[in-house]
Amino acid sequence: MPPPPSWPARSALDGRVAVVTGASSGIGAATARSLVAAGCCVALLGRRGDRLQAVADGTADPDRTLVVAADVSDGLDLADALDALHDRFGPADLVVAGAGVLTGAPFEDGVPAEWIEMIDVNLGGILRTAQTFARDLLGTAETGRAADLFLIGALAGQVRFPGYAVYSAVEAAVAQLARALRAEYGRRGVRVHVVAPGLTDTDLGSEISHDGTARGWAEHRDAVVPMDPDDVARTVLFGAGLPPGVNLAELLVLPTRQDPYLPTRRGTGVR
Repeated sequence: MPPPPSWPARSALDGRVAVVTGASSGIGAATARSLVAAGCCVALLGRRGDRLQAVADGTADPDRTLVVAADVSDGLDLADALDALHDRFGPADLVVAGAGVLTGAPFEDGVPAEWIEMIDVNLGGILRTAQTFARDLLGTAETGRAADLFLIGALAGQVRFPGYAVYSAVEAAVAQLARALRAEYGRRGVRVHVVAPGLTDTDLGSEISHDGTARGWAEHRDAVVPMDPDDVARTVLFGAGLPPGVNLAELLVLPTRQDPYLPTRRGTGVR
């Protein structure tokens, strides 16, 4: 894994205390590495403790990391993570809620258990994460310092993807949650952002169980050059590095070559 790129916002981020969920792989891992490189102390949360530790060990300064094995669908796990963070680094002023799963199928062939998992992790996990660390962020904002909550959504929340009805609905809910929280917390000084990535080179989608949908997903990945997770991490650092009175509220980031392949452009499914 190459080291994360140097980042000009280091002076703005140096010394901040961050929490990243879904930090064992993909966008979450890339964001955690980039935040450490930018001078933050970072708590890495995820279900796979061994992989979290490997990510932490590969950062620019492992001493500024805290590994917490936690399931975002379990509020008690998150409460324990909050306590561990306070004991090690103090209150969080930057939270990146990035844990998520993806599956898809024609709606009539969908597996309700998979729907429930997506709802519980992708939306419920963000709700629990945001609420767990909300008082930290509000307390930070009261001092006049930057306080940031990033919700990592998906392109599917803004574009119709046949075969991904439930995933798209969940991600649309994430985007609307960000807007509602922005209205509630913006007046109290907390910046709420939603970052909606397009196709990214992660293991998301690797567990799609429907054969036809899995083939379509693989064909889409072959047709489009995915973004690197570090590309998405850059957007988080950019938003967090802006002056406290400026909020990069919503950001859609996708591979340059993906747009022509979107269903709304072609009138077809993901191909």
